[in-house]
Amino acid sequence: MEYAMPMSFFRPRPSGGPLAGLDQSSSISGTESLPGAVRASFEPIPFRPRGPYPYRLDLEDILGAQAVNQITGSGRLVFHVAGDTGGVKSPEAQTLVAQGMERSFANNLKPASFFYHLGDVVYYSGEVGRYFDQFYDPYEHYPAPIFAIAGNHDGATSLGNDRSLEGFERNFCAEVGTYTKEAMDTQRMAMCQPYVYWALDSPFAYFIGLYTNVPEGGQIDSDQRRWFRDQLSQAPTDKALILTMHHPVFSFDIYHSGSPVMARELVDAVNYSRRVPNLILTAHVHNFQRIEKTTGTKTIPFLVIGNGGYWHLHALSAEPGHRDSETGVSLVAGIDDRHGFVTLEVTSERIDGFFTTVPRAQESWAHSEQYKRADAFSYDARPIRLASGEMLRLQS
Repeated sequence: MEYAMPMSFFRPRPSGGPLAGLDQSSSISGTESLPGAVRASFEPIPFRPRGPYPYRLDLEDILGAQAVNQITGSGRLVFHVAGDTGGVKSPEAQTLVAQGMERSFANNLKPASFFYHLGDVVYYSGEVGRYFDQFYDPYEHYPAPIFAIAGNHDGATSLGNDRSLEGFERNFCAEVGTYTKEAMDTQRMAMCQPYVYWALDSPFAYFIGLYTNVPEGGQIDSDQRRWFRDQLSQAPTDKALILTMHHPVFSFDIYHSGSPVMARELVDAVNYSRRVPNLILTAHVHNFQRIEKTTGTKTIPFLVIGNGGYWHLHALSAEPGHRDSETGVSLVAGIDDRHGFVTLEVTSERIDGFFTTVPRAQESWAHSEQYKRADAFSYDARPIRLASGEMLRLQS
């Protein structure tokens, strides 16, 4: 199998294609309703790692040994995933998604161990002062830890105001045992992730979380690039590898579309390390998409889960079942008129998941029952490596 990526892959594509994107100089995503200006340029990470290289956190450090032993004994790891949740302007959708995840604990015999947030926690510039309204208050009753990668809005700065990632650092990269004033009386402790890009080791899955910064299409610096390659190379060989990043590699939507920049970073890192992620989780585009790239016997699933609560949903540019002739990727499923979240269950052999939609503000939960499991899927969880001589490519 040949997996090389030709340079023609990076030529601009017409709007709406899975790798079309806005010019790097365009305004930051989501600013269609933002009254103030924000920078869309690359923002250097303004704080030092809280933990030592390679910035890895063990799930046992958060849940405790007994809970992790229970996960191992059950043979499965269950967790929630969503991005672009910040309930600015119209918070009802975020509240309903949070309630949907809470309801799953009462209705599911396999409760989630955590919520993994895919970025854009707080709109529009990650302001510290908005963390209560857009994070702590909506998830006050969510009964599990919340991990996160930062999105472009979390790293953005208003012109002349704020420091990039200040709110994210305070509330996700804090010292162990920290309660920030943003939490007020909600009793949720700040998360103690070791850095803005970081790895989570857990039973059955190893997570590599990238910070793709502020520019449209994403961008990483040389330090993170080396770290990314190291993490792929050194990832455990007895469990699934899950890659998370805010900006999607592929997207069939009319507003953002995918990122040739992050496609190139992924291809380079995989070809260097020889390790292929079992699942790639992204957000940024405000809808749900399940996209597959099949090469030979390998199928790489790319999920976009960006309808986690931000009010403005983004329309799809193609119908499910559409295959892009240039990249060869297929839009297997897509939902652009509902908010919701994904539940994933990882075992030693399979990654099973489903996307759950929530009711609109004017609807009851009973009315939404028909939408609950709007997409279900299953993929191989066994480690994937490139064979000798293979090179990954993401174009036909």
